[in-house]
Amino acid sequence: MGIKDWPEGERPREKMLARGAGALSDAELLAVFLRTGVRGLSAVDLARDLIVRFGGLGNLLAADVTSFCAAKGLGPAKYAQLQAVLELSRRHLSEQLRRDQVFTRPDTVMRYLQALLAGRHQEVFVALFLDSQHRLIVSEEMFFGTIDGASVYPREVVRRALHHNASALIFGHNHPSGVAEPSRDDAAITSRLKEALGLVDVRVLDHIVVGAGCAVSMAERGLV
Repeated sequence: MGIKDWPEGERPREKMLARGAGALSDAELLAVFLRTGVRGLSAVDLARDLIVRFGGLGNLLAADVTSFCAAKGLGPAKYAQLQAVLELSRRHLSEQLRRDQVFTRPDTVMRYLQALLAGRHQEVFVALFLDSQHRLIVSEEMFFGTIDGASVYPREVVRRALHHNASALIFGHNHPSGVAEPSRDDAAITSRLKEALGLVDVRVLDHIVVGAGCAVSMAERGLV
């Protein structure tokens, strides 16, 4: 039986319109994106199979074009469509951070960094440069590494902060292992950055570590 034959309250699209996107499961949300299933599978059944195949929704969203297009029911058009949706989400969150003080939107900061970094297969170190009102000036991916870590150079961060005339920064990086717990190295580099930036009167407000489906604020842990 196809989704169109389901009771209206159980159809993902109608359910979302009536109750909001938050009421849908991962598979139901993906089914709305897919729109149709394949022979023998409804869009929801196909979505469930894809989530299992990729080992989770996050891995599916972060899949490269070759892996993505090799899966049943997907292809280049769907890949392009998904990348557009993800980029729209990142730009929307970025606009919110430019408009509002980040202290009033800590959840938005975390969601932005998760959207930017989740699923990356190497460590990426990001700096959010903020103005005197703690609104976003620009976000820059500054350093890249392997799954074992990234080299971060305080001198380069200071140079970019002065270039943007930033008053404060928030840092973020991902742990490709999926575990968001800050490491000793994370605490050490944050301390070095805070010390270097303090010499030019630029504050470090937070350093957020992104894992699989979660993020940890080092400021909330008392590590900044």
